[in-house]
Amino acid sequence: MISLRQLPERWRRFDVTVRDLPLGLLLLLGSLLPMARNHGTELGELPDRPFDAVAFLAVALECLPLAVRRRWPAVCLVLVSLGFAADQLRGYHAFAGTALPIALISAGAHLERRRRAIAILLSAAYVPLAVALDRLGSGEGVDGFVTFYLVLVLAWGIGAWLRATRAEEAERRSRVAEESRAAERTRIARELHDVVTHHVTAMVVQAEAARYLTAAPDRLDQTLTAVSDTGRRAITDLRHLLDLLHPGHGAPAGTPHVGRFFTLVEQTRLTGQPVEFTERGTPAESAGNAGLVAYRVVQEALTNALKYAHGSLTTVRVDHGEQEITVEVGTDGSGAPAGSPGGSGRGLAGLRQRVGVLGGDFSAGPRPGGGFVVRARIPAGSPS
Repeated sequence: MISLRQLPERWRRFDVTVRDLPLGLLLLLGSLLPMARNHGTELGELPDRPFDAVAFLAVALECLPLAVRRRWPAVCLVLVSLGFAADQLRGYHAFAGTALPIALISAGAHLERRRRAIAILLSAAYVPLAVALDRLGSGEGVDGFVTFYLVLVLAWGIGAWLRATRAEEAERRSRVAEESRAAERTRIARELHDVVTHHVTAMVVQAEAARYLTAAPDRLDQTLTAVSDTGRRAITDLRHLLDLLHPGHGAPAGTPHVGRFFTLVEQTRLTGQPVEFTERGTPAESAGNAGLVAYRVVQEALTNALKYAHGSLTTVRVDHGEQEITVEVGTDGSGAPAGSPGGSGRGLAGLRQRVGVLGGDFSAGPRPGGGFVVRARIPAGSPS
């Protein structure tokens, strides 16, 4: 059993010609009703003539082409115009004359090529029609013919306006889709940068240190184990990111980054970077995306400390408040650059954007007395 809600969807599945046919049939049936005969459009004011075989042909020529008014608008308009001319010259004045403005609106809205040529052709054809009606005894007058022509131009203009509106809407949707794709690419690039850069930097630093530990097997084994553990964490985080990008993936049961500040600090310490860590308060259950952003701030700041101040004391403070999360990561800056690849400048800019989206504050720069400090205030509870 088909429900009423399914009918519109099923109707849209039909070919456009099938969907346009009922309008033409409705006008055809209405024109053939005895009570509706000779009560249609009158151009030229010729005496009414009873319906005959030619009348049925003219009415059919006016109505049935409406079935192709969107598929072949030019063909529809030409056929309807011929039927309308026959209708008026014979004096039937059928209700089917309503099809002409409909065909004009459809042509103005859906005709893609040779629009100007067809408009000029039909305008030129209107002149001999008006002359023929005048010779048959029309009392319309020049002003009447001009007024009717302007009505036809208005119908075409309505169709052209609909066409322009549809094109603008399509362009707007295309622009929105492109902006959405660009934003999604930026988000993916930012996530990949945060995940990959931190882990790879730690692995590079650990691998560089392992080169000098060949004389100490125990420490070498410990360093290589740390490299292996870091690689596994990188794979886990990348899998989580790929899960989020999967079209059928819903919200994760538990975001793996939130609440793992201590693990992040311990991983950094294994590279030989001294880190002091302080975490106050309890993460709120309604923190939303703030917890992940706070984690990314600490992660990126520690990555930069490994790159540009390896061996320097780094201080990490995370405060969980009822309304916000405050993060501060400072580095003395007295160490030496690690042998890791140089930065792209994308990290801090991405953090500033992340925090800004949530309505927070972010700053990063040198601090008095030397070193570098990153601070962020992230409102909790934002679902964005």
